[in-house]
Amino acid sequence: MNRFVYTSHPVRVVFGRGTVAAVPDEVERLALSRVLIVTTRSSAATADAVAAALGGRAAGIFPGAVMHTPVAVTETAMRLVAETGADGVVAIGGGSVTGLGKAIALRTDLPQIVVPTTYAGSEMSPILGETKDGQKVTQSTEAVRPEVVVYDVDLTLGLPPALSGTSGINAIAHAVEALYAPDRNPIITLMAIEAIAALTRALPAIVRDPGDVAARTDALYGAWLSGVCLGSVSMALHHKLCHTLGGSFDLPHAETHTAVLPHALAYNAPAVPEAMARLAGVLGDDPARALWDLAGAVGAKRALADLGMPESGIALAAERALARPYPNPRPLERAAIEALITRAHAGAPPE
Repeated sequence: MNRFVYTSHPVRVVFGRGTVAAVPDEVERLALSRVLIVTTRSSAATADAVAAALGGRAAGIFPGAVMHTPVAVTETAMRLVAETGADGVVAIGGGSVTGLGKAIALRTDLPQIVVPTTYAGSEMSPILGETKDGQKVTQSTEAVRPEVVVYDVDLTLGLPPALSGTSGINAIAHAVEALYAPDRNPIITLMAIEAIAALTRALPAIVRDPGDVAARTDALYGAWLSGVCLGSVSMALHHKLCHTLGGSFDLPHAETHTAVLPHALAYNAPAVPEAMARLAGVLGDDPARALWDLAGAVGAKRALADLGMPESGIALAAERALARPYPNPRPLERAAIEALITRAHAGAPPE
């Protein structure tokens, strides 16, 4: 076995059904006295219930999280942090809510408790992407890694099948890129393969029966492992493209990951034979095509054009992706990257 470095990260995880009831205990364990709940209107009922359970420890609710974590929204939330004297944050919702909680933590160093309601996985990572003036800037710092994550399978039962599918494929993307990260290690590789297997097994079952508790449990478990991968090793071309596309054209986050992943994997496939062999073990002989087929099976839009990206933006996206590239196993070639984005824009199969 080759030499490697593995760092374990101290995030406390509470996983199961009905676990949202543990939030007050986790607030007490962290010795917090006034926590601000950040969420979206779609999770308002859960946020209200948590606030009621917290009683006097709830400093207020900010329901204004939006995708891509705009700095302007964070600044609005920060005013409420100051007004309420909050000494902690409870984030209830998907990746957009987790992003806002992290942005607050970056500016205040307040402890975070995250209650995910989707399969984003970002709650396990020290990564924050913020958008300003049409560009998304990503950074990695332990200051934004949450202290506690409470996974409650019951909170995902109402997640629409289509959103479940794209959210789950977004999580798969974290695990896929972990397999060929330059700082990968055997532990993360095991987690990545387990995550991909769990999610690819669960997502079609959820589409068939959104109330399938076993499938929902598998999906949330896979999302957790994918998030550990995201938070432990570096990401590559796929994530850079998605951050660029999302920030530049205000595209929906999970849907963009779903459309781009098969093409990014196909681009890197010649340079990562070991990773492709592992993926073939869980996805079949053509992993990139299998992921494209999975997107179709869960009813996802596979064309960036259908997500709102203009064809005229292809060249700009390629330029921005190449401007500050992430480490990638295959050298980045402008013409090939443009061709990749063009296929994803059209929703064509990966090549």
